[in-house]
Amino acid sequence: MMNGFFGNEMDRMPDAAFRMMQFFFRITDLFIQTDRKLDSFGILPGFTVVDYGCGPGRYIRKASALVGAEGRVIAVDIHELALRAVEKLAVKHSLKNVTTALTDGKKVSLPGHVADIVYALDMFHMVRYPTDFLRELARICKPGGILILEDGHQPRETARTKLEESGAWEIISGNREHLTCRVRE
Repeated sequence: MMNGFFGNEMDRMPDAAFRMMQFFFRITDLFIQTDRKLDSFGILPGFTVVDYGCGPGRYIRKASALVGAEGRVIAVDIHELALRAVEKLAVKHSLKNVTTALTDGKKVSLPGHVADIVYALDMFHMVRYPTDFLRELARICKPGGILILEDGHQPRETARTKLEESGAWEIISGNREHLTCRVRE
């Protein structure tokens, strides 16, 4: 039951589960600065960054500040509630460099070669078609673009295997938190 509500390879969680996740994150973020992890991603002023699987937007303000007025943050999610939450944050905090895009889990309506960095945090375990997903991320990255990928709730070896099978990414480093990958050219 719980796997079907929150679990692996389901792509889009039910609205009720999304709202519960959003509530949990609000409480957690009062005590833990989760957005600090973006400091280690190499995001620079002027970059275009894609927060893929943005959820309720808990990293959006930090990403917006890191890319600055000349940069751009694109929040992508499969869930309309996620995009509405990000849009509300952007209005509330005057984040003029933030836009949203809906995905169907395989494709997103972004042009190719737009992103300097894509990060996908705590969502990879939910992706039903990982090869399609990873190839789409490579398509939207600029040549030499970077992917920061958390394993999610799956073993690191599973994430590595999915990356290798996609043929789209070269793993360049990893730490306890995430893998850093470069798009294959």
